[in-house]
Amino acid sequence: MSKSNSSSGSFSVLGADVTITGNISASTELHIDGTVEGDIDCASLVQGDGSQITGEVKADSARLAGRVDGSIHAKELVILRSATINGDVHYEALTVEQGASVQGRFAPREAGTPAPANTASSGTGSGSDAQGTGMGSPSSSSGSTTADLGISPFAADSGAANDGEKSTSSNYY
Repeated sequence: MSKSNSSSGSFSVLGADVTITGNISASTELHIDGTVEGDIDCASLVQGDGSQITGEVKADSARLAGRVDGSIHAKELVILRSATINGDVHYEALTVEQGASVQGRFAPREAGTPAPANTASSGTGSGSDAQGTGMGSPSSSSGSTTADLGISPFAADSGAANDGEKSTSSNYY
């Protein structure tokens, strides 16, 4: 399900002692164990535990285990428990391990359908309203999954948003 540009099976590795300042573009798999201060655009990204990325990440598939300060756009995204994400996450398929830290919004995007990206920006409260109280469609697959894992930037209990008033949303800020 990744780009077929990597027909030779090649990949690039940035070691733990490497720091890159600038944007990176790769047509094959990119494995980062060091520090990148810039945007990354690649077919497939594998991020090591101790690595740091400060910038936007765009990839067909990404497996993140380190720190990312910036937005992420990936068709297939895996966020491992050692990952710390500070930025919005846009994905088509998402796996988040319990214990991962994500400070930002999850915005599922379906191929050819701009509606999920629109729902993330339609909430005027930028927190408690976007969790499910302002939505009419049953998008429980993405919202409840992140809330059940305890990593949602919104209120921790998705059922309490319907029963409680503002007491659960005060934990967000």
